[in-house]
Amino acid sequence: MNNLSAGRRDTIFALSSGALPSGVAVIRLSGPQSRDALRLLIKGKFPVSRESSLRKLYHPVDGSVLDEALVLWFEGPNSFTGEDTVELHCHGGRAVVSAVLRVLSRMEGLRPAEQGEYTRRAFHNNKLDLTEVEGLADLIDAETEAQRRQAQRQMSGALGELYNGWRESLIRSRAFIEAELDFADEEDVPDSVSDEVWSKISTLKADIQAHLSDARRGERLRSGLVVVLLGPPNAGKSSLMNKLARRDVAIVTPEAGTTRDVLEVHLDLSGYPVTLIDTAGLRENAGLVEREGIKRALASAENADLILWTQGLDGISEPLPEHLRDGSAEVWIVKTKADLAAEVARVEGEGLPFVYSSTHSDDGMDALIEKLAAFAEENIGNFENPLITRERYRSHLSSCVEALDRAIAGAHLPLELRSEELRIAAEQLGRITGRIDVEDLLDVIFRDFCIGK
Repeated sequence: MNNLSAGRRDTIFALSSGALPSGVAVIRLSGPQSRDALRLLIKGKFPVSRESSLRKLYHPVDGSVLDEALVLWFEGPNSFTGEDTVELHCHGGRAVVSAVLRVLSRMEGLRPAEQGEYTRRAFHNNKLDLTEVEGLADLIDAETEAQRRQAQRQMSGALGELYNGWRESLIRSRAFIEAELDFADEEDVPDSVSDEVWSKISTLKADIQAHLSDARRGERLRSGLVVVLLGPPNAGKSSLMNKLARRDVAIVTPEAGTTRDVLEVHLDLSGYPVTLIDTAGLRENAGLVEREGIKRALASAENADLILWTQGLDGISEPLPEHLRDGSAEVWIVKTKADLAAEVARVEGEGLPFVYSSTHSDDGMDALIEKLAAFAEENIGNFENPLITRERYRSHLSSCVEALDRAIAGAHLPLELRSEELRIAAEQLGRITGRIDVEDLLDVIFRDFCIGK
């Protein structure tokens, strides 16, 4: 048994703010010894719960002043973790923080926190469910406004409330069925009361299926849309990538085959996250290293949401390969180097959406960026309802629907068996929020949190 499960009664401490040095450093304590530890650090009246006070922090042995800090005391369960909690808002110098942490490490009953341990305690103390925990992780990692909004909604409990509501509905339905099974002879229990349940179960199943039929918007928003630049060598892919990234990400030379590996850059397009991938030029007579680059380019295309097929108007142009046209990704033709063409012929882009661009003169670049932003908004810009943000949610929801299918289709079966399928469906929903047999998931979920969170 590790410290996270065996040591929940320990009092933990850690630096909970950013890298040092900084203007202010927040040191957090959580656990039953928090009050006693604070008493050893300060003199005078003990702080009022949830009110900040400016205090000197003293070394408990020699009485020397460690720092002057804002002190906050949160009496459990009214804290983030649900436990007695102390926050010391110290000056953010390395020596100051080191001195305070060193003093805390020598106090009996205190130990340094492990990764994600504060949030894990909040989960075990019913302050957060797992969807809120994972929403918090997404909020910390959010790079765009759209990601922030989705994470904030999930952290505030919108997704957990939806799944808990469905689970409670299933529990109520099972209660009606059990009533018929156990109290069929009682006058106040109508005959065939369970028959009224199945129309509600069918409606619930339809609601979950509609939730699943979201084109993976939530997962796309969380990880970012993948846009891959493909085309022959020297068709302007790397120049286009540098222009869209607004910095020199890729090496650009007149020599064909300069790009031999997959290059990625993360963009913020009108608040939506996009991962732009530059790839090796596709051609037949490539060398050994370049062939490996081409292999990786085609592998990237298989996972793309959008492919930009580049065709240089200076004559470096190849038709779109048929297997890319038939793939799952949407494809646009980008006619590059428009400034080198004596006259840009407004021809169709092989029956596909197309745009003219020049990274030299900037012709068409604004139009391309606007088009990409519109594509991102169309594919992930829905915040009216909570969205599925992780594959594990989708897996449990799918298993829930399968159990409901079996229950609905089992009209010829005994009620006990149909009720068991409803129990399985409710359990799958409970696994998402973390209240049913998820101990094996916890290490995976919390290992990506930083120390102090």
